[in-house]
Amino acid sequence: MNIPDLTARYRAGTDPATIVHATYDRIDARGDDHVWITLRSRADVLADAAALTRRWPDPATRPPLWGVPFGVKDSLDVAGIPTTVACPAYAYVPDRTAPLVRRLLDGGALLVGKTNLDQFATGLSGMRSPYGTPESPLVPGLVCGGSSSGSAVAVGAGLVPFAVATDTAGSGRVPAVLTGTVGFKPTRGLVSTLGLVPACESIDCASVIARTVADACAVLSVMAGPEPGDPWSRDFPGPGAVPADTGPLRVGVPDHPEFHGDAAAAAGFGDAVARLDALGHTAVPVDLRPFLAAGRLLYDGPWVAERLAVFGDFLADHGDDLHPVTRRVLSTGGSLTAVDAFRGLHRLQTLKAATRPVWDAVDVLAVPTVPTTFTRAEMAADPIGRNTVLGHYTMFANLLDLAAVAVPAGTTATGRPHGVTFLGPAGSDAVIAGAAAGFTGETARHNAVAVTPHAG
Repeated sequence: MNIPDLTARYRAGTDPATIVHATYDRIDARGDDHVWITLRSRADVLADAAALTRRWPDPATRPPLWGVPFGVKDSLDVAGIPTTVACPAYAYVPDRTAPLVRRLLDGGALLVGKTNLDQFATGLSGMRSPYGTPESPLVPGLVCGGSSSGSAVAVGAGLVPFAVATDTAGSGRVPAVLTGTVGFKPTRGLVSTLGLVPACESIDCASVIARTVADACAVLSVMAGPEPGDPWSRDFPGPGAVPADTGPLRVGVPDHPEFHGDAAAAAGFGDAVARLDALGHTAVPVDLRPFLAAGRLLYDGPWVAERLAVFGDFLADHGDDLHPVTRRVLSTGGSLTAVDAFRGLHRLQTLKAATRPVWDAVDVLAVPTVPTTFTRAEMAADPIGRNTVLGHYTMFANLLDLAAVAVPAGTTATGRPHGVTFLGPAGSDAVIAGAAAGFTGETARHNAVAVTPHAG
């Protein structure tokens, strides 16, 4: 159920307790699906629901997310609930709630629990957690993506209408495509990251996973805004509570897209570009090489060492408590020097300059969200190499200060999900949201062109 439908039910007289019971019934029916690290008790959430009714008895005065259940990635603090970052030895119980979560609670949303993730938010597969590996709800045996694995599956499986994620290298977009959901990574700093255990603090970004672009926009409109005391907070316009019809756009598409041998995924993206044309947009070929080169800096450059600014001491003292792949990734940062850091910064600045002229020629970029997909067995066989493949089109966004929204684009001829990500410069959240909503058929002007699976 999406947020407008749920709001309509409340206006018609449905009690929030009914929705809470239905939510927990769905969670119980799925059994141990490894979605939740900490699931709040049904009784506690029912008490919160009763408090909502007492606080806002008049439907006309209720905030926009009144009575909407949601989950929070377990790298964000919620007072009184352990923050584990998927590492039991690292866990602590915060006494303050992250501002972005506080804004959602003040907006009437009902917190169900904290969701699973790749340990220390390091990974794009969803397979690096001691709390188990969630599976894509779309295809048995398919990875669900990460690091926001639990958040994506919670939404994709219909457990909650939205969940809070984070997205540094693609952690909110990769799982979106693999679970059939929308992953909205706003402009960095639009949503505060206070109360977030950093992965790579200078480029970390809070994000939303939802069923629709409109739902993601509605949630972001509550979460977004400058936060006093947050050194990374920035004052940019948000996407608005409702995505706007953008009209025809110049849409940049890769001139030589890479699919790592997945012909079905290539055909699926071809269908997506044809759909953009049918919607009245103009496809503009773009050389993605400088974008992709920037993305490679995230793990081949000094930014991997930034993770040690938070976890270095823990790695030294508790290395045996880490997932072996997480330990391996973090350990590579220890050999990097200050000289390497400046070389990386200088290289990034050169690549930013190389990508800047693209935005004079296009309004948005549209790229495949992932070039191909993997089963859990395939990912286990090459956990680092295939993780890099999943991040091919996502790792550059935050380094280049881009906003991005990933949306489903149907199913390939081989039965795998595929999707499209719309990107734009910092502050373009409303434009990319409008383009994405048009693509998915959510805006009235575009409803006539439906998303259809590739016919082969």
